This record gives sequence, structure tokens and C-alpha cells, in this order.
Amino acid sequence: MVYVINEFVLDNGRSPFAEWLKSVDKMDRLRILQRVDRLAHGNFGDYKSVGDNVYELRFRYGGGYRVYYAFEDDKIVILLCGGNKGSQDRDIEQAKSYWRMYNERQNP
Repeated sequence: MVYVINEFVLDNGRSPFAEWLKSVDKMDRLRILQRVDRLAHGNFGDYKSVGDNVYELRFRYGGGYRVYYAFEDDKIVILLCGGNKGSQDRDIEQAKSYWRMYNERQNP
């Protein structure tokens, strides 16, 4: 199955995922983008649910990067934000908040 990959965008037009990705080392950024490409082709690799229909892609390099995402209509992946193992709890709560905001916009 092929998925459409979209980024969550705040009301001010900013993408939390894109902003986080810019802060990542260039080589790690390329590896993360390759993983997102595999995600689009249904190869999720190391991931888990973190609750509230939000999922976490786990990376075993660069301080344990994490990418948080959710599904819309089982065919669209919404990239919510990213982080690392050290900020995991805070990042999970932020991702859940972004997912609630996204759903409120879709279903006012």
C-alpha cells in the first residue's frame, strides 16, 4: 500500500516537523527523510503506538531520534513533529496536542 505523506501545519503556517528537521544534523536528516520515504511505501520499520492514535517512528542513531505521526483515512500519514529520546515524554504530549488540533480543524 502507498501512503500520502503530509505535514501538520499550525495556524501561522509553520510546520513543527519541518522546523525540527532543520535542526537535525545534515546526514541524520537525510536518513530520516529516507525513512519517511519508506513509510510512504508502507515500510514502517521500528514504530509503536504512543496512544490517542499517534505513532512514533524510532531511530537507533543520532541520540535516538523520534518522528511522531498519525493516520487520516488509513491512507494519509500526517507528520506531526520530531524529537529524540531525551525529550520523548514532552514530544509525545506535543504530538497528541497537534493531532487533536488537526482533527478539530477537519471536524469543526
